Amino acid sequence: MFEIAFKTELGILAADKLLAEQLLAEIRSNYSRAGRYYHTLTHLDNLLAELLPIKNNIDDWQILIFSIAYHDIVYNSRKQDNEEKSAAFAYERMTRLDLPVAVKEKCSNQIKATKGHQVSNDNDTNYFTDADLAILGSGDESYKGYAKQIRKEYRIYPDFLYKSGRQKVLRHFLAMENIYKTSWFKEKYEEQARRNMTNELNSLL
Repeated sequence: MFEIAFKTELGILAADKLLAEQLLAEIRSNYSRAGRYYHTLTHLDNLLAELLPIKNNIDDWQILIFSIAYHDIVYNSRKQDNEEKSAAFAYERMTRLDLPVAVKEKCSNQIKATKGHQVSNDNDTNYFTDADLAILGSGDESYKGYAKQIRKEYRIYPDFLYKSGRQKVLRHFLAMENIYKTSWFKEKYEEQARRNMTNELNSLL
């Protein structure tokens, strides 16, 4: 589903059709790498599905599609700079497409915003980062499946290290006044997200 949306935007932007195909193949390859269990093409599909119902609320849909495509293009569980590297990756690929600097910077900033998921002054960024967190407010079984996938992505770490790090992440979100910045996602997911994360946190103690 996401591939179709991205290909559509590339078709609008890219005079070089070979380049467009190369960019799409590169995205497909990166999100299909061994060791990815949650940060996959399915995650991109889910993000798009969350945002499509509110497409009319988005100021620049084209930029948002690029942000979805590249926000986890670089993902290494050993590193702390995945968002920054993904943003730089996106910037370079958008340069190949001769996109304006303002467009590249907005996309880059949206990707970097997924690091802390803080409130932004930009409307689209808040919708994007909220959609990125939608899984936190999913049903019990879906959330448990997500938690297991994340654990598998961090399988290089022994339990005592993983639990400590995961607890820190969960407490970070639970300490927020609101996990979701937009009323759309807050009404849909806030209550369930807090319940899911509290349950997971308790299971790690």
